[in-house]
Amino acid sequence: MAAKEFRERLHKALNNASLRGALERFADSYIISREEVYRGKDFAALREKIAAIKGDAAGRYEELAAQFTRAVEARGGKVFRAHDAAAAREYIYQVAKEHGVTDVVKSKSFASEEIHLNEYLQERGITPHETDLAEWILQLMPGERPSHMVMPAIHLPKEEVARVFSRYLGEPVEPDIKNMVRIARRELRKKFLTAGMGISGANIAVAETGTIVICTNEGNARLATTVPPVHVAIVGYEKLVPKLKDIVPILEALPRSGTAQPITSYVTMITGPVPARKGDGEGIKELHVVLLDNGRTRMAADPVFKEALQCIRCASCTNVCPVFQLVSGQVYGYIYSGGIGSILTAFFNSLEDAANPQSLCIGCRRCAEVCPAKINIPDLVLKLRERVVEKQGLSRAYRIALHGVVAKPRLMHTMLRAASRLQGPVTHGRPFIRHLPLYFSSFTEGRSLPAIARVPLRDRVKNLEGALRKSRLRAAFYSGCVIDFVYPEIGEAVYKVLAREGVEVTFPQGQACCGAPAIYAGDRETAVSLAKLNIAALEEAKADVIVTACPTCAVALKKNFIELLAGDPAWEGRAKDLAARVKDFTQLVHELKKSEGSAPEGKERDRGIVKVTYHDSCHFKRHLGLDRAAREVLTSQPGIELVEMRESDRCCGFGGSYSVKYPEISRPILERKLKNIMASGAEIVATDCPGCILQLRGGLDQTGSDIQVKHTAEILANKD
Repeated sequence: MAAKEFRERLHKALNNASLRGALERFADSYIISREEVYRGKDFAALREKIAAIKGDAAGRYEELAAQFTRAVEARGGKVFRAHDAAAAREYIYQVAKEHGVTDVVKSKSFASEEIHLNEYLQERGITPHETDLAEWILQLMPGERPSHMVMPAIHLPKEEVARVFSRYLGEPVEPDIKNMVRIARRELRKKFLTAGMGISGANIAVAETGTIVICTNEGNARLATTVPPVHVAIVGYEKLVPKLKDIVPILEALPRSGTAQPITSYVTMITGPVPARKGDGEGIKELHVVLLDNGRTRMAADPVFKEALQCIRCASCTNVCPVFQLVSGQVYGYIYSGGIGSILTAFFNSLEDAANPQSLCIGCRRCAEVCPAKINIPDLVLKLRERVVEKQGLSRAYRIALHGVVAKPRLMHTMLRAASRLQGPVTHGRPFIRHLPLYFSSFTEGRSLPAIARVPLRDRVKNLEGALRKSRLRAAFYSGCVIDFVYPEIGEAVYKVLAREGVEVTFPQGQACCGAPAIYAGDRETAVSLAKLNIAALEEAKADVIVTACPTCAVALKKNFIELLAGDPAWEGRAKDLAARVKDFTQLVHELKKSEGSAPEGKERDRGIVKVTYHDSCHFKRHLGLDRAAREVLTSQPGIELVEMRESDRCCGFGGSYSVKYPEISRPILERKLKNIMASGAEIVATDCPGCILQLRGGLDQTGSDIQVKHTAEILANKD
């Protein structure tokens, strides 16, 4: 899909209030219902089981496909192993042609969408009839696309569906849901009784027994697979599991994660052909199973992306994705949507087709948190982004910014210092840039940008450093770019708090950008270069611990450097040694206070109580797991009352350069966060991420709010 078409779809979706409202309402209720339906279940153990079963299967598709084929054929069925979409389409057409089929009923088959079966059959005089209610509605709307993998027509209000039915029937239909369901049942029942072939998909295929398992809520799949004399099941290789018992954890998780139900209304297991009506008598139904490869075995052979084949197609990743809730599946361009969809598209379609869809991922990691198959979707998207860049190269803007500036720390620092002196015309002496001219105006719509500090932290540390009378630890402070050049006061607070805790702090002057902008742009070359620069600079400090007050930087130092330098004999060991010494600032303070063994300080009565709400940054909570530690540190301080905001762990929409690349997506995500902050009644928003501070301060400034946004270090530093 061309970039222009992609942007047009994005713009159309963002301006579709009906779609946005429907997705947000569903997502809000889904989160509550999902939590309830998993109550009493060990979700961690369940996802471990599913990941183990599916991961093992992905490692031996050839063996399982052969076993499945033998089991189906032993019961009188037929199996066709289709290498690609073209082979699958042609086989199905030939079966239909052989039986003189003119009408086909279809149910529960995203795989048939993947191979574009409907268009293929129609061109050859065979009419396919969708019988899933949502799919049928969309089929009656030429050019309309599914907006969700599990609920394809969730974006359509009942009034629009009534108009569609009115056009189809040639008579007025009122927007009454029960009546419209009755109409659908009446109209579709005719199709089941006259169709010569039924086509379905499958949620699971069992190699041991040749069983295909179909989970539905409407019951139409049972009609499509039993009434017509010929049944064709299109089954992707990733649906294979070794044994019948392996379906149990999948059936436990699929409905709970997909629609927050304990079980779907119908769980159908088909093992071989069954008796069927033929003419005036009875015969045996023909069962054909098309085992679809179409890139799956190539994916299974890829050590990086094999993990994505663990997907059970529950769509829980999209249900919690803040970006998906704004743009829907229609923007992604192909069959599978969301972060996992862009990965599948790269293998089932092409890398080029996945290039634009993958860029929509903001990296908040909510999908990884809820995935019942334990797929690390955000990390796989980053790996996919790397491959896109390897093949297509960086855009000119990214190439200039990353290769030309970020990869050259001295130049970058010189430019930032110059900008701090020249920013007067846009800051007007204020700490914010509220308006930018011309092309850049969208960057300050809904969010002010911070002014660059006149004196960066690296120039202030000489007044902060000094030997302590009694030192518990020696720490090297890795500030990251935002604290160094935008919010040096956060760095000063870090020094003050750690000195109070007996930690001697030094600032290695050779430190550079952590490489996160390059990593999130897919620029591995720049990320590797910066990793080596930072390791060398931090090693020189000879510190006991490396402290950072930025969770994105912490993830880079603890995790990304190891991955970037894996296999490099000169650097891999050094990256691991460094990672072992890295601690987030709040994590270190929490550990030091616990080691003292003292009880939390009580609230002082002679001092005003300040209401503080806490925003969980995505990396801080989901990568580092420090959300509870931050709250314990804050509530131990006198004069603080912690009030929890709604959706405290929902992304604020920053995402680094994401908010620059997609301001039209970043902005509504921020607006939702600001509403939750203001509704909390707090005077201060605490967070541990400088990037989130930039986003939240800028958003609150635009609203004229006097709510303050502070790093935890700033709150701790001012407790006296």
